[in-house]
Amino acid sequence: MSLDQPAGRSRWIALAVLSAQTLMIVLDQTIVNVALPAIRDDLGFTQTNLSWVVNAYAIPFGGLLLLAGRLGDLAGRRRVFLAGMGVFTLASLLAGLAWNPETLLAARFLQGAGGAASTAVALGMVVRLFPEPAGRARALGTFSFVQAAGGSIGSMAGGVLTQALSWHWIFLINLPIGLLAGVVALRVLENDRGLGFRAGADWLGAVLVTAALMLGVYTIVGVESHGLGQTLGTGAVSLVLLAAFLVRQSRARDPLLPLRIFASRGLSGANLTMALLVAAMFAFQFLVVLYLRQVLNLSAQATGLAMVPIAAMIALVSLAVSPRVSTRFGDFRVLLAGLVSIGGGLAWLTRVPADGSYAADVLAPTLAMGLGFGLAMPALMGLGMRDARPEDTGLASGLFNTTQQVAGALGLSVLAVLAATRTGSLTGVPAAEALTSGYRLAFWVGTGLVAAAFVVAAVMLRPGVAARRTGEPGATVPDRALPQL
Repeated sequence: MSLDQPAGRSRWIALAVLSAQTLMIVLDQTIVNVALPAIRDDLGFTQTNLSWVVNAYAIPFGGLLLLAGRLGDLAGRRRVFLAGMGVFTLASLLAGLAWNPETLLAARFLQGAGGAASTAVALGMVVRLFPEPAGRARALGTFSFVQAAGGSIGSMAGGVLTQALSWHWIFLINLPIGLLAGVVALRVLENDRGLGFRAGADWLGAVLVTAALMLGVYTIVGVESHGLGQTLGTGAVSLVLLAAFLVRQSRARDPLLPLRIFASRGLSGANLTMALLVAAMFAFQFLVVLYLRQVLNLSAQATGLAMVPIAAMIALVSLAVSPRVSTRFGDFRVLLAGLVSIGGGLAWLTRVPADGSYAADVLAPTLAMGLGFGLAMPALMGLGMRDARPEDTGLASGLFNTTQQVAGALGLSVLAVLAATRTGSLTGVPAAEALTSGYRLAFWVGTGLVAAAFVVAAVMLRPGVAARRTGEPGATVPDRALPQL
């Protein structure tokens, strides 16, 4: 631990700052959903371009995470975190004061960029703050709860603020939180200097990967509105740019993403497991809400309340249960148990009927998924970050967050299209039956994704498997022994 590293109570305050900023950013991915009709009517959005209130945030956020993570290693994680927090807070003020669609979309783009900068380095900072196993387990439990439950909290907060005040306050509320968090962050976060830009300023690689990721996210989020030709075209260009980036990284003297990082079996396996798990979970949240609204005919307020139990379960397990069981049984076993619970909940949802009820058909499986997610996410973060070198923690954190964003968007788009296609193919069937059939198909596919995540984790993350690092071939990292960064 460096001389500037906070210790004792200060590092828990630092964790609170990192979690608060991350929560604010996660909230802003979903908080606008409930307010979209009010934004449309007030600013004059058309129904076609209204989706860009969401997409203008998602594209820079997903596209800049990897670059921001590496910048944290080079320029200093504290510096990048504070810069991202500042941009996000100022952009929130601009969004809250927006007077036309163009202003709001520009503000949302800046929010996404600032959010990417602070989010990309946050996980790496948490890992460095808590090098000992017990403390790290508690810290990752807190941090994963913020990331997992933030979406549900955002939907509820958006409805309350919009109804009680106005849609402007879903953005303006970030201003006092961001200012307070910034003042505290200046006092408690580690003042790391970074490696310096000479250690890895691959600007061509930065341009290639940022363009590839932004175009890829744009393709994914617009898959339902774009024609087949445009989707295939932009997707192909994104893949070409990504391939060019990988070629560049294999030849550059100071690569943005050193390919040696993938020699870590733990990091590679955790990212692949994360991709499969998040693809299923993002789609689950979206499709369950549609089932409650369109099939069970619950109101918007009742639907928001229906998502409270899963958020509460994630909070209880990730904050109180996961740190204890991870310390006792190891992250690997806890991860597998969590994946079994998530897969079981999704498989249970494949039985939802068209004439069902929330209490009888939705509550129990969603609680099982909340239990599993609360166990799996902290364990997965611990397994993924344990092999990262100290100088690569920002990059590894950015890679982890990029995986979450891209896989979540891709999973949501694919499963939503599958559900819609299945529903549309059932002509002459009552609407509720057709919709439910589509949702059940998507839940089956989600169950398969979680099963695949279980297999990947069991093969690549099991204890005793060589966690090969560059310069340390054959090094092993026991499941319970986390590295002292």
